[in-house]
Amino acid sequence: MTTYVLVHGAYQGGWIWQPVAARLRAAGHTVYAPTLDGCAERRGSLRAGITNDTHAAEIADLLFYEDLREVTLVGTSSGGMVISRAAELAPQRVGRLAFVDAVALDDGERLDAVVSRPAVTGNELAAGPTRHDAETRLFAELGEPLRSWVLERYCPHPVAAMAEPMHLERFWSLPWDALVVRCTRAVNPPEAHQRRTAGRLGAVWAELDTGHYPMLSTPDELVALLLA
Repeated sequence: MTTYVLVHGAYQGGWIWQPVAARLRAAGHTVYAPTLDGCAERRGSLRAGITNDTHAAEIADLLFYEDLREVTLVGTSSGGMVISRAAELAPQRVGRLAFVDAVALDDGERLDAVVSRPAVTGNELAAGPTRHDAETRLFAELGEPLRSWVLERYCPHPVAAMAEPMHLERFWSLPWDALVVRCTRAVNPPEAHQRRTAGRLGAVWAELDTGHYPMLSTPDELVALLLA
């Protein structure tokens, strides 16, 4: 049996992995789906200084304190940035990396060099899409009642975690067993970026005919890829 650590992306929390986590647990696997600092039910801890580095350190700490080994570390969207840094902080605990329609930046590279995002609403600490944008674009493909359930839960994301340059020391020079899953109906992150990730990691490449949230729209298909 495998241990899975599922890392969410921007405007999300661990809640977004519920359909996938339930299926993996039903298959006998151990699953962690933590919510990152300042997000969702942890929004009360929002403050200056929450960055991709601090989010990655949280995940590395989880692996250490739970004494997890041979973990399949899964990141979606900007969660790909988190798992990249977390993996290099705790490489001896990672068995496999899975980038699910995810961003994987170079050291010093910025998210806005890869992903084009519409205007967001928020403040200097956290920002996110407007309700209208979330309803008509981000989660438009989800049917009811799932879309309403998601719209009640999406949340602003710590600004610095998305705005600061990526910090990596040796991630791209280490050998990884990796999977890259591209969602063909999603615009971001672009296919060229995801193919760059797959090529540099020598990763298995897979595609899903869905939008940017396959853990919600096609959980059975996504789980099948994670179990392969």
